[in-house]
Amino acid sequence: MKFSTQVKPISYLKSHAAEIIRDISESREPMLITQNGEAKLVVMNVRSYEEQEETLALLKLLALGNREIERGQFRAADEMFADIDREAVQ
Repeated sequence: MKFSTQVKPISYLKSHAAEIIRDISESREPMLITQNGEAKLVVMNVRSYEEQEETLALLKLLALGNREIERGQFRAADEMFADIDREAVQ
């Protein structure tokens, strides 16, 4: 994703809202909105936002898992499956 092609001033957002919604919905590319030459916000469609949030959540889980492994806070898979099997029999 290159913001350099999708940078617009806030005045453009105000005067072309319907067009922006259509374009972003079709392309799924976010748009960077500036105010007084400074980046102020990113406009993106909801589906892209939700996918980004899901990706971040998965990355957080992976990071937490790696941290637990580094601390030695884990069990071997065969031990865990054996425990599950024992519980299923009971």
